[in-house]
Amino acid sequence: MSWNDYYRRRDVLNGALRQARRDPARRVSLTDVPGATEVFEDEGDLLLALQYKWNQSLTGRIGVALSELAAGVELDNVDAVSAAWHRTAREHGTLREVLDANAEEHAEALRPGREVELRMLALAAGLAEPGEQPEKIKRVGAAFLGLLCNTPEQPVTRHRTPMRQLRRLLAPAG
Repeated sequence: MSWNDYYRRRDVLNGALRQARRDPARRVSLTDVPGATEVFEDEGDLLLALQYKWNQSLTGRIGVALSELAAGVELDNVDAVSAAWHRTAREHGTLREVLDANAEEHAEALRPGREVELRMLALAAGLAEPGEQPEKIKRVGAAFLGLLCNTPEQPVTRHRTPMRQLRRLLAPAG
């Protein structure tokens, strides 16, 4: 893919999200997004690209949350991943709503991206181990995602460990 192709795809994805903001049902249609028919085969292809965009954002948030755990912030993996998912959903609300609204109609097209999300959630939260059966990991991820979708975001209480507090006090103010 050339840079021109990348920018065209990006612009179409952003156009699809702008279109979705105007549509209460959050349905996507290639005919409603300028340039979409030149870039994507069908709505399923467009939705899979949107799922990839979601997974990229979520992966970044989960990475930050897990690095904070490693740095001594006292949370467990489930709380950290939950907070990361809710923050991503809040920041990319339209994207999440589009994926949810089209999940049933385009389930087969979205399946590969959705499975990546489910595995990532289960493994990052520590609810499954990498050596477990892939189907089991997906089932655990699906159950966890169901809880995330149906549980309001909880405020995250982060406590600093004594060593982290000491490092903060000793660090030069900038």
